[in-house]
Amino acid sequence: MTDTESLMAGIWARIHPWTLLLASVTFLLLADYLKSRRPKNYPPGPWRLPFVGNLFQFSLELSHLHLDIQPFVKKYGNIISLDFGNIPSVVISGLPLIKEALTHTEESFLSRPVIPTRKRVFKNNGIVFSSGQTWKEQRRFALRMFKNFGLGKKSLEQRIQEEALYLVEAIGEEEGQRFDPHFKINNAFSNIICSIVFGKRFEYKDGQFQELMKLIEEIVCLEASVMLMLYNALPSIITYLPGPHQTVFRNWEKLKLIVSRMIDSHRKDWNPAEPRDFIDAFLTEMTKYPDKTATSFNEENLICSTLDLFFAGTETTSTTLRWALLFMTLNPDMQEKVQAEIDKVIGHDRQPRTDDRESMPYTNAVIHEVLRMGNIVPLSVPREVTADSTFTGFHLPKGTMILPNLTALHRDPKEWTTPAIFNPEHFLENGQFKKKESFLPFSVGKRACLGEQLARSELFIFFTTLMQKFTFKPPVNEKLSLKLQRTITCSPYNYHIYATPRQ
Repeated sequence: MTDTESLMAGIWARIHPWTLLLASVTFLLLADYLKSRRPKNYPPGPWRLPFVGNLFQFSLELSHLHLDIQPFVKKYGNIISLDFGNIPSVVISGLPLIKEALTHTEESFLSRPVIPTRKRVFKNNGIVFSSGQTWKEQRRFALRMFKNFGLGKKSLEQRIQEEALYLVEAIGEEEGQRFDPHFKINNAFSNIICSIVFGKRFEYKDGQFQELMKLIEEIVCLEASVMLMLYNALPSIITYLPGPHQTVFRNWEKLKLIVSRMIDSHRKDWNPAEPRDFIDAFLTEMTKYPDKTATSFNEENLICSTLDLFFAGTETTSTTLRWALLFMTLNPDMQEKVQAEIDKVIGHDRQPRTDDRESMPYTNAVIHEVLRMGNIVPLSVPREVTADSTFTGFHLPKGTMILPNLTALHRDPKEWTTPAIFNPEHFLENGQFKKKESFLPFSVGKRACLGEQLARSELFIFFTTLMQKFTFKPPVNEKLSLKLQRTITCSPYNYHIYATPRQ
């Protein structure tokens, strides 16, 4: 050993382990500080902790995150900065700023953020959270397929009407007894998207269908857990720990396997010249691109896009109808007004049609108020800044996550006379339906919900059909609650009601 080596060995031997630990912690803190330093003119916000950011300043319940953010908005203004672990975020409030961010400057804010849970399962595949060429190709194709398979046509409306009657039949089997409408409603909405994606509907008790629904329900609940929030903040650490995040990842893999098997089944009798559904059409599209590196039309994207459509086509609309029945049960006078309008315009026997909406302003207003108060996706689907940008004087670095504050927008006392109270009059003027510019449940701009037209048709037909056939009442001596369940959307807790057939 040389003299230099001996000297270094002696120095290391004299260094106390605590000194090494302190030096390591100091280095990590300095690295975190340098990495997360904010530029001049960055939006204001509360203090943040190293590594976890503002994470522990919230209740760690994803279903309440939008509520926890509002005090910071009041304190710091309509553009505030928050850090969710290592994800720098900016919350934008107020109609003018939200519209500017999502429409006028949307080329800078067009991408989706790379959220660790989505990256683990989908990478950059699918429709909802993909970006760039993949998103453009998949969204364009999905819109074309919706149109080809009936969106805006009588054929799809008839499928919705048919499924509404299956739902009426399922509720009628309760024979007026106390029941939970949750899974019946989920089944009905899922079958609409199934008819587009898989080319068929499922019986509510079908084993494969129930497995799909169970896996999705578990994901919806577990993705709102504390462990999933921590995973998104600190994926490199949490990924090795046990917890609900592991169940979520297993469930997604099971769903992928189910869809993969359905694709294999389609291939057996697939006729490229006569596509029966979304899967058939996607398989045909794949044949147009021999070089798979130049396109997003591959089997992994087919699986992910199918899951996106199935998930989005089930969760948000079914949750909205659950809120609708809850609000009607809690407001019997409003339920009576809806039923009186149905009796006048449609009658007892004819099925509701989407073009009945124009003649039913009160029912239309009720559905819109359900969407406002239900607030299903309260911070919209996040965007990401694609390049260093300036927004209303603030500097937003590339990679910043953008969260439109729909909660504040839909509860703004300047826009709504009774913002915290269910009131269909918000959408009525002199007895006629009135559109509201400050109403954006489906977002706005190029990345607005691609299924908005389908969702609106479904909600009107399902809701009106149920109001036509039943009167919904609360159980005796049981108080119904408007509290939020812990899920990734704003969902009511499961509740029980009575459905009395109308004569």
